[in-house]
This record gives sequence, structure tokens and C-alpha cells, in this order.
Amino acid sequence: MRILQVIAVTTAESGGPIECAIRNAVEWTRDGHSVEFVSLEDPSDVARRNFPYPLAAMGRGFAGYRFNPRLTQWVRREAGRFDVVLLHGLWNYSSVGAWLGLRGSNTPYFIFAHGMLDPWFREQYPIKHLAKCFYWWLAEGRVLQDAQAVLFTTEEERLRAQHAFWGHQYREKVVLLGTADPPEISEKQKASLSRTLPSLLDRRYLLFMGRIHEKKGCDLLLKAFARCVSELPPDLDLMIAGPDQMGLVASLRGLAQELGIDNRIHWHSMLLGDCKWDALRNAEAFVLPSHQENFGIVVAEAMACGTPVLISDKVNIWREVVATKAGLVEPDTVEGTKQLLRRFFALTAEERSTMRAQARAGFLKCFDARVAARHLLRAITP
Repeated sequence: MRILQVIAVTTAESGGPIECAIRNAVEWTRDGHSVEFVSLEDPSDVARRNFPYPLAAMGRGFAGYRFNPRLTQWVRREAGRFDVVLLHGLWNYSSVGAWLGLRGSNTPYFIFAHGMLDPWFREQYPIKHLAKCFYWWLAEGRVLQDAQAVLFTTEEERLRAQHAFWGHQYREKVVLLGTADPPEISEKQKASLSRTLPSLLDRRYLLFMGRIHEKKGCDLLLKAFARCVSELPPDLDLMIAGPDQMGLVASLRGLAQELGIDNRIHWHSMLLGDCKWDALRNAEAFVLPSHQENFGIVVAEAMACGTPVLISDKVNIWREVVATKAGLVEPDTVEGTKQLLRRFFALTAEERSTMRAQARAGFLKCFDARVAARHLLRAITP
């Protein structure tokens, strides 16, 4: 099959959608299919990166919405080369622009919601939601209505998306989503984290890794850690690593200082490659107390490394985590996050070791990229 993936941004810092798109592309090309991308990025920015697939960069377009009619023109001209088109995400011109280009063509398309229909956004940003309602009625809802199906990565996401907006009906389909198995441990990988964060030498640590965004609950994690720090092992620290796209790290550092735990917190920007895998493998546990998380690729990556996951019940794969005993789940509150830490360190060393094995087994059962990519391909095959 010839597959086109349409996405606004292809940088790793943009989060889950591009990780999903690349993971599937890896498996599809391995099975003999061809995959191309088109994005709303400056060609000069793309040229500086070694993107692994053919990528047509149309330019950023206008404002944060990235309005760029060139995308529509390109899709209209090139759509006939592809058997199917896969759109990633809503609320930017990549979805609407591709839809306009595909109208009247014989090429079917599907769209991944990627959590962007979750009611958390409506509750958190009511004014912005009103603007989205108008735009939904005008254009975005029609994109979903005309799609072969709107793709959700968990049943939880599908249910939460229902009745988020009114005025357009669409077909739903739940598909598997997975991530790559980590590379085998090498001597280079073992040394990478020590070089990046020498302050972690001889320290145990909990790990938060992901975009520093208000929905991720980093403030909950700091407050919970502070409230039960006297009950935790004295050599246990907390590592917070990820791109600071909203400028929140300064205030979070200030909060850690106010709470008197700044000497126990290690900050880092986005971790990549060997350092990322080393950080995941060596963590006591991965912690994600998000208020909203469509899937949580990094949760699956932690499980792939055999690392227990401590997550909120707003991470949409929490049911799979509970079912496979790969970690612990609590509400997205300070008290809930505190309970995650207390419950985990109340386990015996043997019980925590067993949870590591269960995390790895849970990844293989639920989130292996090879299985997920083939399942998705069957779902979008015309």
C-alpha cells in the first residue's frame, strides 16, 4: 500500500502524534509498504533534520493555526498517488487543508483524534471551547463526518469524546497503538545518563518524562513528593525531564524551593536516544499524574523497559496498566499522587521486582508496535 500521513509538525518535541506516525511507518515499511508525510513546517527547518521518510514541508502558514493553502493544493495534486491518507490531530490547518484537497477524489482518509476531543479541554478552557464550537460547526466537524472513520487509541478515549461537540456525526473506530521495543543495553547506553546528569550517581530516582505542560500534573508530583518525602527512602530523588514549551519550569523550580525539596529534584530538557532509555531503565518507577492524557506513549515505553508506572486515572491506558499489574493508578490530585508514591514504596523489594516483570509482560501484550501497526493497517485498508 501507498500511505500518506498528514501532520502539522514532525519534531520529536511536538509529542505523541508524530511518535505514533513514525512508529507505524517503521513497521509498515518493514512489511513492504511505502509511507510519505506532508506537514506545515518551514522547508529549511525540515532540511536541518534527518527525517527518516519522504516529507513535503508546505511552510508554517499563518499564525498558530498554520493556515496555508499550499497544503490543499499539494494534497489535491498528489492524492491520486496514494491508496489511503491518514490525518493526525485537529484544531490546526493540517486536517482541514487536507480535507479540502481530498474532496472529490477517490482516495479514502481516516483521522486520528489524538485526544483532542477530550472534555478536559472544554472544562479547562471554556472561552476557547466556545470558539472551537463555531469552528467545529464550520469546518472541523465536517472533516470528521466525511472521514472513513475517526480513530481512537483506547475505548476510554472514544467514550470521553462522545458529545464533546454537536452538529456533525462521524464513524468511530478503536485501533491499537504501540511503541518500539527499546534497543538492547550497551556499555554506551549505560554511561549516557551518568554523563548527562552526574548528580544522579549513587542516587535512586523516580522519573517524570514528557512535555512540561499544565495538563501533565508536574505541580501535583512536586507537592506529593514533598508531603511524603520523610516516608520515602532517603537516597530517593525525583527527575523531571522534557521540553518546556509553555515556560513553566521556572515556576515549578520556585515551587520546589518553597516546598523545601529543591535539593532532591533533578531537571533536564528532553531526553533522547541512549540517555532516554537509560533514564527509563534505571528509574525506580515512572510517574505521570496527568489531568488528561490520550494514550501516553512514554508510559508504554517505560513498561517496555520493565519499569513500573505510577499514573493517574486520566491517562487513558490506565485500565490496561491495572489489568496487567504493570503499576499503580490513583486520581489526578495531590492526595492521589501521594498515594501512588506511598503505595509503591510500601511494597517489598520482591514485590517491586515482580512489578517490573509484569510491566514488561504488559507491554508485550498490549503495546507492541509490530502488533499495533498491523492492526491499524487492517483497519484503514480500503
